[in-house]
Amino acid sequence: MQVRDATETDLPMILAIYNEIIANTTAVYSEEPVTLDDRKAWWRGRVEQRYPVLVALDSSGISGFATFGDFRAWPCYRHTVEHSVHVRADCRGQGVGKLLMTELFPRAAGLGKHVMIAGIDAANSASIGMHESLGFERVAHFREVGHKFGRWLDLVFLQRWIDARGARSAAPNGEPG
Repeated sequence: MQVRDATETDLPMILAIYNEIIANTTAVYSEEPVTLDDRKAWWRGRVEQRYPVLVALDSSGISGFATFGDFRAWPCYRHTVEHSVHVRADCRGQGVGKLLMTELFPRAAGLGKHVMIAGIDAANSASIGMHESLGFERVAHFREVGHKFGRWLDLVFLQRWIDARGARSAAPNGEPG
């Protein structure tokens, strides 16, 4: 399996994976499918911010994608990112998500990031377990904050340090951490 930066030509497959997840899972707290134009704007926004959008490829094509973006918009959160990782339905449970995640960490470090956040549906034990195996720790459990498929959903936040906990790193532009 290969991991590389996504290109605009990958967006239709990324869209198909994402819309399947919206339609059939609680991994994304949204009920409406997104359009190709939405995904193009999303991808361009990530690229403009120098944030990665990675795809995993196998013999059948794109098996998953991962990215990160700002955790919150305020300046003092600039060293924290929240990621997304999504895997095609027929490839789940085969290590694709873990492979994509391990490729995100050095990208975040290269941008001077300190912490990566994961927001995961509390019932998604497979994703929580995968994240914990990569060093993420549970830090919050929000009860009944989402509603999808006629039921209330709990959201768990996990975090992982990109550099050493408590480190005073400098951002790539030389700005103190």
